[in-house]
This record gives sequence, C-alpha cells and structure tokens, in this order.
Amino acid sequence: MSSEVLDQSEVDALLSAVQGGEVEVKQQETKRDKQIVPYDFKRPERVSKDQMRSIETMHEVFARNLSASLSGLLRSIVDISLTNVDQLTYSEFIMSLPNPTCFNLLSCEPLEGNMILELNHSIVFPILDRLLGGGKSSSLPPERPLTDIEWRLVRTIIDKAVEQLRASWTDVKNINFAITASESNPQLMQTVAPNEPVILISFEVTIGEVSGMMNLCIPFMVIEPIVPEIAIHGWATKKGTAHASFIPDITENISTAQLDVSCVVVQPSITVKDLLDLEVGDEIMTAKLYNTPFLMYIQGEPKYWVRPGKYRGHKAIQILDPAKPSDTV
Repeated sequence: MSSEVLDQSEVDALLSAVQGGEVEVKQQETKRDKQIVPYDFKRPERVSKDQMRSIETMHEVFARNLSASLSGLLRSIVDISLTNVDQLTYSEFIMSLPNPTCFNLLSCEPLEGNMILELNHSIVFPILDRLLGGGKSSSLPPERPLTDIEWRLVRTIIDKAVEQLRASWTDVKNINFAITASESNPQLMQTVAPNEPVILISFEVTIGEVSGMMNLCIPFMVIEPIVPEIAIHGWATKKGTAHASFIPDITENISTAQLDVSCVVVQPSITVKDLLDLEVGDEIMTAKLYNTPFLMYIQGEPKYWVRPGKYRGHKAIQILDPAKPSDTV
C-alpha cells in the first residue's frame, strides 16, 4: 500500500484527535464566501443604481424649475435642492413624517396607483404668510392641521409642483399627475401595504431665513411598468443627447422671436456739408448698378445676397444666394 494512503487505524486515530481538540482544523475561505452580501428583506431594493441616478437627475431638474416658478409666484428667492434619494418601505416613510403635515396623493395616469407629495409645516406656513402679504417672520409654525382656507392657498403651490413634475417625467413617459386627496395626518392615508418598497426623494426648500423639507414618495408598484424606460433615460442623460420631443417645443418657442433685418445697397462717401444740404427727392450718385445684388443682414450678420424689386405694389427683395461671414458690400 502507498505511503500517501492512510489505513483504517490511522483514519480512526486522526478523527479522535480532531474531536478531542488536539488537531486544529482551519476552514478555507472560498470565493463564494467573499461574494455573499447581507440582504435585508424588510428593505428590498428593486431599482438599480443606474435607474436611481436617472431618477435623481430628473428630479434635480424638477427642483430647479420649481424654484424658478415659486420665486415668481412669491416674489421672493426660493431655493429648492435635492438632498437625498433612497429606497425604503412605505411604513418607514410614514413613520419619518411629522404629524400634522401637508400630505397629498397624486394620481399618475396612465400608471396605476398614487405617488405622494408631502410638505412639512415648517415651510408651508412661511409660504402661506408670504401669499397673504406677510413679512419675513421666522417664528415657529403652529402645531395644528391646516384650515380649509389654508388648504386652498397651499393648493396653488401644489399645482405648481405637479406642473413641474409632469414636465420632468416627459422624457420617460407622459404622465398626467393630478391631486386626488389631501390630509394632515399621514397615518390615515394607507395607499399601499406597509412593507411595499418605495423610492423617497427628499428636497430642502429655503425661503429667506426659513427652510423645510418636501418629500416625493414613489411606490415601486407604480413605476414598475416603466422601469426599462427609466434605464434608457439614464443612458440618454449620460450621453448628453437631446430628446426628439424637445424639437417641436423649441421650434414653437423661437418661431415668434423678432429679428432685425437690414439691407445695405451701397456705402458711398459724403461730406458733412452735403449731408446737411440733403432734402427729400435728392439723389445720391453711386458707381453701383441698380440691378447688382446686395447684402441682407440679420441681427448684424450677413446672411443672403439679394436683389431689389417690387411685389404686389410693395418694395421687396429677392433672395439669390447665401452669404459668407466674410462677404461685404
């Protein structure tokens, strides 16, 4: 028998030594052990990091646009900054909210379910104060639910937020956000199961010396059908490519812009005395023929070579050829 093979008596002796602690056994760490990552079933993460970055980018744009919109409405500088994007459960989100607060359900047609837009009273009451013509008081907000009149005023702010939210989601999907319900006590609005995963997007709203939090809660079940579109939007954002849907909007917005158009026939020299003696009907002789093309300028830049003429009794010019930036009369 080979010396590398143990007989039965040697195997029994080795097992006895191991059980008695005389021989230390070391377990080899495998590559599989190194890849094991703890998973918390109470906080399932169903949205990838790329999709989360895409959602973060979308709502950074939302925050900037809403800042500008509210600044115009309140006649004061409003700064809204995205502070956090996280995945958690709906129960954790509800437990993190103050009570009372400004809690609003948003329908998301054609998607099923609701998103939640919440504003802390620490910023709601300063906004109400400014809407009602108040000053820059930074006193603590009252710990009470909003009255019916206050809800109507806050609805103005929520409508602005919904409008900008709709615009920020356009690249992913045209979603018709609308307010379906409002409540002061978040515990009374169980829209999804407590353990349902949600995406929480938190913003800090600052007006003058006061600030408060605004939260957008997106249940995963609401956006699950469009998760692939969110991923595509993320790649488009990274590459910096413009979405085709922007082209009609940009064209419509600039189509009515006013441009300065001028045509230079000749540039002769004249004395100051002759200029002072000019009267209506006087003629200025030039060395250029009347039918010679001349330059048309748009916003001071040469754009076309044109020829003068008449059209339906009006003075007109006929465009002949594009001009080069270096062309002169």
